[in-house]
Amino acid sequence: MARTTPMRLIELMVLKQDISSVIEFLGKKGNFQFQSHKSSSDEKAKPNIDMEMLASLEEAKVFLNKSSLTIDEEYLASCTKPTDEDRAAAQKFLESVEELKKKEAHLQSELKRVKDANEEALSFSNLKVPFDQLDHLSFLSLRIGKIEPSVLDELKFAVGERAVIIPLGNDKSRIMAAASKKARFALDSELKRFGFVNMEIPKDFKGVPDDVLESLKKELSETEKTFAFFEEEKANMAKAHEEILKKLLATFAIGSQILEKQNTLESTDLVYRITGWIPEESCHEMMKQLDALTEGRIAIRIYEPYEIPSVINGTEKVPVKLKHGKLVSAFERLIFSYGSPAYGTIDPTPFVALFFTLLFGIMFGDAGQGFIFLLLGLLMSFKVIKVGGWNKFAPIFMAIGTSSMIMGILTGEFFGNEEILKPVARFLTGLFGAPRDQILHMMPNEGPKSIINMFIFFGFTVGVGFFINSIGLIVNIMNQFNLKRYGKAIFNKNGLSGAIFFWYLVVLILRVVIFKHEVSMFDIVIIAITLIATAFAEPLSKIVDKERPILENGVGIAIIEGVVELLETLISYLSNSISFIRVGAFALAHAVLGYIISTMSEMAGPAGIAVMLFGNAIVIVLEGMVVAIQVIRLQYYEFFSKFFNETGKEFKPFAFEYKN
Repeated sequence: MARTTPMRLIELMVLKQDISSVIEFLGKKGNFQFQSHKSSSDEKAKPNIDMEMLASLEEAKVFLNKSSLTIDEEYLASCTKPTDEDRAAAQKFLESVEELKKKEAHLQSELKRVKDANEEALSFSNLKVPFDQLDHLSFLSLRIGKIEPSVLDELKFAVGERAVIIPLGNDKSRIMAAASKKARFALDSELKRFGFVNMEIPKDFKGVPDDVLESLKKELSETEKTFAFFEEEKANMAKAHEEILKKLLATFAIGSQILEKQNTLESTDLVYRITGWIPEESCHEMMKQLDALTEGRIAIRIYEPYEIPSVINGTEKVPVKLKHGKLVSAFERLIFSYGSPAYGTIDPTPFVALFFTLLFGIMFGDAGQGFIFLLLGLLMSFKVIKVGGWNKFAPIFMAIGTSSMIMGILTGEFFGNEEILKPVARFLTGLFGAPRDQILHMMPNEGPKSIINMFIFFGFTVGVGFFINSIGLIVNIMNQFNLKRYGKAIFNKNGLSGAIFFWYLVVLILRVVIFKHEVSMFDIVIIAITLIATAFAEPLSKIVDKERPILENGVGIAIIEGVVELLETLISYLSNSISFIRVGAFALAHAVLGYIISTMSEMAGPAGIAVMLFGNAIVIVLEGMVVAIQVIRLQYYEFFSKFFNETGKEFKPFAFEYKN
């Protein structure tokens, strides 16, 4: 059985001039987990200038409406740490973006000012009161008069956002100035400075003059056009600089992570110290490459895990890495979501892949629905369908799809229909005897014989559970021996004594039921010895492992603990076995659902196809999720519980990443 990947601890002494290149190399390889870091008493880390630049580039990305711009792992791997040319390019790009920001802010302010003036003027366009009474309103102050056209632009600049200046007529010799009441004194002061002469408005004039409204409307239209041109200019710039922005974001993402990691390392003025874990298989080649990268300016030390004091005394766990092919590796997250195996123990992932595929297929047996899962897995594998991080689970969909199809062929189900696959069943059964319409009958519709077949099937699922439980026990026994915990390996309820009790009891029951065997004294002695050994596993383990004291709380407490342990052992083995009846129950439920959908589609007449499509879609989505959850539950509680009494630490190597 395969164990977790052997690891080595590496110590690197790197010159200051090489440190960023070494960290970049390690990040690109993605196969080195840092161990060393500064203590809290070390000097404060230096500011990360590349992270500051990255933050500015991120702001520019948002400003240019490029928030959806993503950088995948492949593109990031093609980039390097920032050079002086990259820094200059980034600075130039940010300066051009800053100019755009200023221009946008000015245009937005101008547009707001003109809109506000237009809205205020329109609100008085139909006001039927004398014009000279408008000046008494609490929120608007209007001035109409004459001014030299040559100073009009200077006047506009002087009043800024405090007022709106509207030329009246074509020669710009007459203007209207509008401001809030709060700003009227400042407005009068500026108008006086530029030689403004009030025009006498007739006392009987009412409302806002039409030419004033028309001028405001015209200015608003021109301002909106100017702003639209700016938006187009901004979009053109974003499109023209998209590749540059993408490269700079990736480059400075790498640079910021290099500096971030560098600031956590132990160092002197000239030398940095790096320690970390690396898989043994990669160790030699990576060290050769590091030596070449630094042209020999690096000191390297390699340690076995059990040469390290912190590992020996238990204060540090060796990180665990699992190595598999594409299919089995897709199931690794099921392992690590529960916990990491201890270093040096058996890797359970191949068993998980096998059991998950087998149990899902039994509970979800339908050739048509299984084909949907297989097709979905293939499309995800070739990235025709992209569903974020779920694409890496494409092999799981292909595996469960295949197992569901096989089970569907055995039960004769194709999208719930039991007629389509009858020729296939007749052909296969005909190879071994008389042809039959179904290889395996799931629906109890043929009298007592089908009921008996159904109970045989439930017995089969319990047998599958016995096999899975047994593998869990074997894994635990071997793990305990590998870790030199001989007492637990022999006497624990999931150790050798518990396993022998479980296996012997199952064999005994089969002998009694099938072969009418009578229970002998030998059978009773074997069961009694294994149960007693399991009940008093703790003191017996201490004797084997030479630990003291043996009975820490006295004989009385030891007997009580033994009785409790005995009851727990009996209950756990019983529940672990019976739990697998649910596999048969879900298989039967799936067959019943398929039968109901097929019957309803026949009854629906012309709408039968719609009923068939909708019903199968519901089954694939909802029942598929329920079955997957049940399979995971069986793995966690019946399989993992046998050997996951201690968890390790997952190997999480340093690798560059880009986060939006």
